[in-house]
Amino acid sequence: MGPGIEETLLEQGPDAFLLLTADGTIALVNAAAECLFGYPREQLLGMPHTLLLSDDARGGFLRVFGRLGRGSLAGKRPFAAAGRRRDGTDIALEVTCSLVAFDAGTAMAVAVRDGSHRNDPDSGRRLAVSLLDATLESTADGILVVSSEGLITGINNQYVLLWGMPPEMVAAEDPRALVDFIAEQLMDPEPFLAKVAALYADKLKHGYDVLECKDGRTVELNSRPQQVADAIVGRIWNFRDVTSRHRAQDQARRAMEELAEQADKLKELAFRDPLTGLANRMLFSERAAEALLTPEPVHVLLLDLDDFKEVNDILGHHAGDEMLVEISRRLLQCVGPHGTVARLGGDEFVVLLVGCRDSDAVAQRVVATLNAPFSIEGTMLRPGLSLGVASRDAGSMTSSELLRQADLAMYAAKEAGKNCYVHFRPEMLAALLERTQLTAGLRRAVELGQIMVHYQPVVSSEQLAVVQFEALARWEWEGQLMPPDDFIQIAERSGLIRDIGAEVLRRSCTELAPWLAEDPRRSLAVNVSGVQLQHRDFAERVLDIAGWSGVDPHQLVLEVTESVFFDAHSHVIAQLESLRGAGIRVALDDFGTGYSSLGRLQELPVDVVKIDKSFVSMLRTGAEKLPILTSMIHMARSLGLKVTAEGIETPAQARYLMDHGCDALQGFLFSRPEPESRRELAVRHSEAAIAALEGVPLAG
Repeated sequence: MGPGIEETLLEQGPDAFLLLTADGTIALVNAAAECLFGYPREQLLGMPHTLLLSDDARGGFLRVFGRLGRGSLAGKRPFAAAGRRRDGTDIALEVTCSLVAFDAGTAMAVAVRDGSHRNDPDSGRRLAVSLLDATLESTADGILVVSSEGLITGINNQYVLLWGMPPEMVAAEDPRALVDFIAEQLMDPEPFLAKVAALYADKLKHGYDVLECKDGRTVELNSRPQQVADAIVGRIWNFRDVTSRHRAQDQARRAMEELAEQADKLKELAFRDPLTGLANRMLFSERAAEALLTPEPVHVLLLDLDDFKEVNDILGHHAGDEMLVEISRRLLQCVGPHGTVARLGGDEFVVLLVGCRDSDAVAQRVVATLNAPFSIEGTMLRPGLSLGVASRDAGSMTSSELLRQADLAMYAAKEAGKNCYVHFRPEMLAALLERTQLTAGLRRAVELGQIMVHYQPVVSSEQLAVVQFEALARWEWEGQLMPPDDFIQIAERSGLIRDIGAEVLRRSCTELAPWLAEDPRRSLAVNVSGVQLQHRDFAERVLDIAGWSGVDPHQLVLEVTESVFFDAHSHVIAQLESLRGAGIRVALDDFGTGYSSLGRLQELPVDVVKIDKSFVSMLRTGAEKLPILTSMIHMARSLGLKVTAEGIETPAQARYLMDHGCDALQGFLFSRPEPESRRELAVRHSEAAIAALEGVPLAG
């Protein structure tokens, strides 16, 4: 049997028909609906009905649906709406809707026809309603508008989400039910219900309240009359979730209460160092500023403890703290009640002297007193220090300027050998400016890739051929090559050495890769700073560069000075051992110039020692007896280490070192460091020097 007559009429009727579930989903459409909106039926079923409405019309349309739940005539009478076809064009609609029974419960039957033929004299009102709908949905507040007749004339989605209202309650459009639903969620509902009753009783009254919910939320309520022209037509209820704001206010209030309770203690902490009880930087600056306003002599003594970090590393931070307390006690004894002693932080202290006529006497007393030994946990310690002194001159100056001058003098004391004091001199500021300019220039050179690499050949005593090149960083500053020792020191102080070292290794590996590939006995030597080794990823970066350039790690030699082995960072030696495990050799540069490497040589992770040029320079004729030099060579070889001598300038020096067991030779005799473009020329110079050695007599 075919479809019933109702279904046939519905399908073949001229008006578009839709059946919507309670949540607005399209459950049924007819052919006229397909034609009116331009969608095939299968694309509409299961979709939200808002697909068929223009953006401005959606809110008003939903409210009409909601009124049906309480038997309102709204919706049963034809009303105008704005639709949207599949092609995006808008269409004027005439809509009638009613509630019907459906398999899954109550549904909405919607009859729609083209309303473009209607003459709408109140299009301005419709536009205003559309704008109101858009405004309601764009706000973060929950909005409910109730007419004087008790109809819900406005409700936005944020209101529904704020209170978690079920769709059927909203559809019922019963303001009293909505109020009761909110009251159930409140910690104390009675004042809220009384407030609502009072506001409905007085149409002109404005209301404000803060609602505390059972779930911990805080909601602000604002209510005001809805007025059109001179008439009150309803009431607007505005709900705003202010939970986070109230929590922040509560936290701020509690914090202020705690601060108030500890006001005295905080005031003391603001001006005192908690460990030593000395004045801190703030109090020092305040007293120095006051002193500089007087005509009295003002002196600042800034001191820094040398090698304090080793105390912390070896004996622990507790011992370090004890040492700082003892230093503080001694400083107070030296200065007396008329000066201010402050701890600026770490192991840095400052003394302010006002009205003192002999700052040198105080400085001498500080150096002598602090350098006296004392015992901590059974260990005798002798603090070392560097002290800088700055005095106010005839001109005016600030406390920060005076402190900066003392700081420059303190670093001059460090360079002068420590355990002494140095007065500030104007040329120190000029030297600082020069270092600052050099640092800026070096930084720019690194950024622009202007660091160059020169290569100096190393000759094998056995093969009598160039078997290695040492890669040396070079920097041209204002048209001249900077002395390497000068700019390397700047690079280490500024931290640029890491980038410079990586660039030298990367470029030298790239440029020498073909030469190294010709003979596995050839190698490339690169200098490594202790600053580079302090970075825990140093070994990984070296191996990455070697792999990227195709250089066999066995052909790489990293040259380090013995100072790196006395660094407190245990990972420094661990990184060198890791690199050696990958095949890379480690050379000890400037061998013999340190104070303890001779005794520890057999313990160090090195493969090669490089005799410092200061020992080589003692050779004049080659007939000298130099037991220190020969002993170093023999000791290194007895430990299985290779020996390279650097700084060779004469054939006599070369012959002497070859005869006494040196494995490799390096110096201006063979070639000066040359750029890559002149590397072959450096090889030829070396070969010529090697050939000339055949006529040099053996060392006696």
